[in-house]
Amino acid sequence: MQTLIVVIHVIVAIVIVGLVLLQQGKGADAGASFGAGASQTVFGASGSGNFLVKATTVAATIFFVTSLSLAIFARNQSGVGTTVGLPVVNQEILEETTTEQTDVPQLEDEVEQTANQSDVPALPVDNN
Repeated sequence: MQTLIVVIHVIVAIVIVGLVLLQQGKGADAGASFGAGASQTVFGASGSGNFLVKATTVAATIFFVTSLSLAIFARNQSGVGTTVGLPVVNQEILEETTTEQTDVPQLEDEVEQTANQSDVPALPVDNN
């Protein structure tokens, strides 16, 4: 069902773009007095204005409905606020991992080791 709505949504979006590009601007009516209005008889005596406006309105309504339904699908699939599927943390394992010693040397140990290995005299380390 969701795939069908996505397909309809994309098709309607393309139709809206096409309908908007087909519509004339506000200043296009001035050209009708010089003979440019004769090509508008394909859509009837009133021109394409009413047809394109109504078609754009219908397409925009369908686009709005499909957008809303896709948002509802996304909300239902997100599972926000549920703990289903989350890993269960065992408190004993968590405490063991935080109290274990690591193999990573501390900064003071590294300073002493590098000072002993190099030819540069070591600076005194203040352990206060």
